[in-house]
Amino acid sequence: MLGNLRKMVSELNPDTNRVSYQLPVGDELIPLDELIGKPIRLEHTGNIHCLNCRKKTKKSFSQGYCFPCMKKLAACDMCIMKPETCHHAEGTCREPEWGDENCMIPHYVYLANTSGLKVGITRHTQIPTRWIDQGATQALPIFKVKTRLLSGLVEVALADFIADKTNWRAMLKGDNVDIDLKVKAAELKPQIAEKLAQIQLQYGEDAVEGLDAEPVDIEFPVLQYPAKISSHNFDKASVVTGVLKGVKGQYLIFDTGVINIRKFTSYEVQVDY
Repeated sequence: MLGNLRKMVSELNPDTNRVSYQLPVGDELIPLDELIGKPIRLEHTGNIHCLNCRKKTKKSFSQGYCFPCMKKLAACDMCIMKPETCHHAEGTCREPEWGDENCMIPHYVYLANTSGLKVGITRHTQIPTRWIDQGATQALPIFKVKTRLLSGLVEVALADFIADKTNWRAMLKGDNVDIDLKVKAAELKPQIAEKLAQIQLQYGEDAVEGLDAEPVDIEFPVLQYPAKISSHNFDKASVVTGVLKGVKGQYLIFDTGVINIRKFTSYEVQVDY
């Protein structure tokens, strides 16, 4: 099968808490669950086509875009990585309508267990996809806020006490221990009470809403986690092959190493299995 890679499609079964995956290749979806334990070969043709304009590009920027699109799209702006810098209200958003639809909507601040305890944010429409993409085995939404900017401000406040990044190598080893996320939330909320009060004073009492939700457990389809992490990279070697041992986050785990599919969005690849 030949086509351009896209971010893997995932679905969480609410009865089993187990994730199932599909790999988009062009217009086709390859069901990965049934391929675990079997050999797969992926070969990059050397072609990359921009995720937005579809033009051929020598290099991928912001996970799948050509340079001109990366510079003009709101989805590639720095505030996507640092939501506390959102400038939509200042009238300087690259694409105001896109911002209305994606940033000026409810967001959640959550705790997750990825490579350990971390804080993160996501749009209400991306639960539980965001947690799955990060390789979280547990997740708990603790605040609901009105906009992406507010989620960033709350995340920054919490990041003074816990990590806001995932150690992807540790996440892929699969040896993180369970965490009582409700206990951790109860410990953290008082520590940022003053900063939350400041946010509400500036943006309104309804800007931030505390939640009393239940944690979500997530199980990934992995036969065997790697003891040592080595990465495949299409920019260095065009062929990735091996027995698929599992899928976690946006990574395929082979007996020969791991590959971050999201990193190679828009790369044209021949997939054989």
